[in-house]
Amino acid sequence: MGRGYEENRVRLGILQSFGKDLARWAKSTCELSGVKGVPLAIYEPPPVPKSPDFNRCFLLSEDTIASLSKPSLLNADDWRRLSELIWSELPLQQVMSYRILDFLSKNHDWCSAILEETYVDDEVIADARAVPII
Repeated sequence: MGRGYEENRVRLGILQSFGKDLARWAKSTCELSGVKGVPLAIYEPPPVPKSPDFNRCFLLSEDTIASLSKPSLLNADDWRRLSELIWSELPLQQVMSYRILDFLSKNHDWCSAILEETYVDDEVIADARAVPII
């Protein structure tokens, strides 16, 4: 087996070790959509750090991960919860909320309104715009 394969296997093992703590933290709920009672997976938003970092991981539903991987298919109404998450004390939640709302704001006025009404640190905005959702 190649070195890259082994490094990936080790990385996945470290991510999986975060599972129970992430589930407790997220209360077994998709951290972005708020959906409960569905299978959840660990998601690392880009840019993915070289070494797994618990504080840079989300627990998300499979549908949420699928939506993020195909942003052109995002249904804006599925993301109304972001109006609350953008106020999170956790920078990573703010970054992801900002990214998604910024992407959706091109076609949805309510997303633009949230971004205009919300105070977000310049650092969060810079991180959100560093890697656009699409």
